[in-house]
Amino acid sequence: MRLLVLTAAAALLAACSTVEDRGPQGIMAPGDPARAVMAAVETVVTTDPEVDADDPAFWADPRDPSRAVMFGTDKSDGLYVHNMDGTVREFLPSGPVNNVDLRPGYRVWAGERVLVGASNDAPGANGVNLYLFDPATLSTTNYWFMPTAYEPYGFCMGRRGEVFFLVVTTKAGTVHQMTIEAGPTGPVIGAPRVLTLGGQLEGCVVNDATDVLYVGEEDVGVWRFDFDPAGPTTPTEVARVDRVRVKDDVEGLTIMRDRGVEYLIVSSQGDSTYPVFRIEGDRHVYVGRFAIVDGPTIDGVTQTDGLDAFSGPIGPFPEGALAFHDHEDAPNPGQQNFKMVDWRDVKAALGL
Repeated sequence: MRLLVLTAAAALLAACSTVEDRGPQGIMAPGDPARAVMAAVETVVTTDPEVDADDPAFWADPRDPSRAVMFGTDKSDGLYVHNMDGTVREFLPSGPVNNVDLRPGYRVWAGERVLVGASNDAPGANGVNLYLFDPATLSTTNYWFMPTAYEPYGFCMGRRGEVFFLVVTTKAGTVHQMTIEAGPTGPVIGAPRVLTLGGQLEGCVVNDATDVLYVGEEDVGVWRFDFDPAGPTTPTEVARVDRVRVKDDVEGLTIMRDRGVEYLIVSSQGDSTYPVFRIEGDRHVYVGRFAIVDGPTIDGVTQTDGLDAFSGPIGPFPEGALAFHDHEDAPNPGQQNFKMVDWRDVKAALGL
């Protein structure tokens, strides 16, 4: 286990430190300095020297948050399930899965499960891998493969009341939103609602509480849509790639809830920073950026694709945690992994 016990020290360092924003060849990027935080946990895979990581997703038992896991995709081989100390709990060899998301409370014949999904762009076999995670045993099983007539790229899930949704984004600029429900022999998938943007898409996240879908258009910015299947299909701009606060590519998106306040957090892959926006109804107020730097035992994070936030207690994090894909896990050339950050350290760094 590589859990730092230096949370207070890390928070103090983060509160008074900044990180220079450097683009290609070390050229200083414009924009306010990103505040420095350090990772508390990193995933460790000893069986595969070339994990091609991409996107994480947290789950915790609401009755006992110490019972928690983090799912993480490997774009070459399949889906990992990690314990909260970063070790591997399970591996499901599902092929090149990319983005992963989940929603609890999905009822099948065997009882209530967590529905987990991951986009899969295997040549000639495009689709979404679906899994069922059992909260009682903390075990994951294959559920279904949903083929698509298009190449999936990004993926997220949503829920409206008792209705579960899958959302798939594409490089062609389309968003496919469809219902899913358990049937007697497998899931039943509803007809898709198709939304359109102009450029390549990947990251997305659904705010179930406000019925809003956020989508990242990699070279343009972040948009939001009404998630109501009968609602308007016109996108509204949330944040523009201005190379000041957000630098292309826009990758993962996630939402953190803290004491009644919601924050939209973006992976600005071009400068390895994470802009944070406070959600105020239709307004999204920029509150600053942070970067994950080298710590005493865990290296920093660069070129993040996917990220995830868990609001509230989870594992060793009493107020919530964030997980980030790291493009290169130093000192292991060619190895990628995921880093976990204590939400308290981010709050201290940004003065939230």
